[in-house]
Amino acid sequence: MGAKVEICGIDTDTLPKITGKECEQLLREYFETGSKQARDRLVLSNVRLVLSIVQRYYEYKGSFDDLFQAGMVGLLKAVDNFDLTQNVRFSTYAVPMIVGEVRKQIRESNSLKVGRATRDVAYRSMQARERICETNPFPTMDEIARELALPVIEVMSALDAVCDPISLYSNVGKDDDDGMLLLDKIKDNKNTEDSLMNKVILKDAMASLGEKERKVIIDRYYVGKTQTEIAQSENISQAQVSRLEKNALRKMRAFF
Repeated sequence: MGAKVEICGIDTDTLPKITGKECEQLLREYFETGSKQARDRLVLSNVRLVLSIVQRYYEYKGSFDDLFQAGMVGLLKAVDNFDLTQNVRFSTYAVPMIVGEVRKQIRESNSLKVGRATRDVAYRSMQARERICETNPFPTMDEIARELALPVIEVMSALDAVCDPISLYSNVGKDDDDGMLLLDKIKDNKNTEDSLMNKVILKDAMASLGEKERKVIIDRYYVGKTQTEIAQSENISQAQVSRLEKNALRKMRAFF
């Protein structure tokens, strides 16, 4: 028997369990009949999934109850938006939804403040990257910096500063009372909920790689180095770089 976990007063030993087939039957019943009982059972039977994701954030300094509640929001979204016509397990679909809501809660509760000038550079850098991506899907920091006529280190520092702490609900207007939020300025057809979820999954996929594989992917697709250049800098053969890259891409595809 696994260790008992209690969050928000929930004892995992008391939670029901269902098989994949039973989960599919409940989803079908819910979407065909609108059965509240089927929906409730689906949610309750997948609480363990939320708990397992929340426990990954053991370094989080805030309230785990808040993270759990955010994760439950993601689970509810997954139940209500699941597509039975797609050949995918419910848990596979639900995990990125739950992770997205948990990370949103962490970002919005982060107390770290980023200066307005830094946020402006970061915002312009993201816009520049979107423009470059129309012709080059993997722009380097050098290309983004040239587009903005700024030093590379300034662009990198600004993007790093807003990577996790800044909230989509941060005020980025000329004064604090104008009501302009970062969400208002970056919202477009490309920044859909699905695309944001994909970015979350990509970050997790990168984290799942080994150190050498992750460095090769970063050098190849973010920095823009060739396999030969990586081989020279790492003092390994080009064939080894090629194998590392292929293995990393295979793992990332499997992760997605």
